[in-house]
Amino acid sequence: MDTLPYVVQTTFPLLFMLVPALGALLSCSRRAPGRPAAEIWQRWWAVGALGIGSLWITLAFLAVPDAMADTIGFAHSPFQFEIAFANLGLAVLGFRGASASPRERLTSGLAAAVFLWGAAIGHVYQWFANGDHAAGNTGGILANDILIPAVMIALAARTSAAPAPAAAMSPARPSDRASS
Repeated sequence: MDTLPYVVQTTFPLLFMLVPALGALLSCSRRAPGRPAAEIWQRWWAVGALGIGSLWITLAFLAVPDAMADTIGFAHSPFQFEIAFANLGLAVLGFRGASASPRERLTSGLAAAVFLWGAAIGHVYQWFANGDHAAGNTGGILANDILIPAVMIALAARTSAAPAPAAAMSPARPSDRASS
């Protein structure tokens, strides 16, 4: 095994988390007052990590399925076509996150968790049961499978738990004031 290509292949998926994190940090430093940082992070994470990352996987499985199977250490299979379209579904959910409500982004995170955490379990099983240390089975892709949905869910929960800004709250009706 040539070390440099292995390191590049195993760490490349981490870019799908690093780039949105840097974008969110920069955007938060210039955010408008009253706009929650968690919302900015959610949007960057949904589009960058889930959307672009899943679209990349979709295109890779459609364009070079045999190379993808080899990178993961799995046998070539017609199921790779199905994996491509499962990832396309995740990409659509991620891109939808750009304009979605916190509740919709939570739902996207939960949907991503179902597929990606299941994939992570499969990767870990192959790692320990069969010694599969292929670049696409452990490392960056495993971190993505676990962290992308976890961060989406955590950010959505944080945004949902945050109190509404005072400017967004409606004024009390006269009948509400009279009863207090």
